[in-house]
Amino acid sequence: MRLDLLSELNKERAARRAVVVVTDLASGAQRLVHESEIEGDALASQLKELMALGKSARIESGAADYFVELHLPATIMVIIGAVHITQTLAPMALMLGYDVTIIDPRTGFATPERFPQTTIVTSWPDQAFKTIGLDQRTALIALTHDPKIDDPAIETALQAGCFYVGALGSRKTHAKRLDRFAQRGLNAEILARIKAPIGLAIGAATPAEISISILAQLTETLRNMSES
Repeated sequence: MRLDLLSELNKERAARRAVVVVTDLASGAQRLVHESEIEGDALASQLKELMALGKSARIESGAADYFVELHLPATIMVIIGAVHITQTLAPMALMLGYDVTIIDPRTGFATPERFPQTTIVTSWPDQAFKTIGLDQRTALIALTHDPKIDDPAIETALQAGCFYVGALGSRKTHAKRLDRFAQRGLNAEILARIKAPIGLAIGAATPAEISISILAQLTETLRNMSES
């Protein structure tokens, strides 16, 4: 790879921005396609399909063969609340390749024994977010049912442009949540991004089933984002 392409690639990866390396297999010529440029690229439809699938592949276009190598930043999941649902959600998310962090200031719940192999932060969300970056490749999942813990995290995630912001609670609970945010000046458009009640409507009842519904909704949101 040319030095200028490698330098640009490393810069984009460090900034947690998706980038694609397209190699012409006949000539060896390479080019970088930034995520924001895909729509206008000659291989747009195929690049978007691979982005949605999240994998690199060999493709054909006319008489030419290319290898498309995706460089996608790790998808981060930040879970607010070391609750029973989190005990099933966190290991399932790790299996799907998410980089999982659990935030809960209640140290009696947020313990390594309950959440092995998972990063745990026992600070309030507003303090934790000073060192944990949120961006467009981050999913924020609020599960404590405590507005003092959940609300600041949800508001920060919305402002950071997280691709998924979900919150546990009934429709009545969410309506009260929306009222609180509206009083804080958040407009209806940004509040509509909150997935609540969280998860796909599959009739989930147990913590494991609720975790499945959340991950299914996450996957749907992530794939639709890549295809758009």
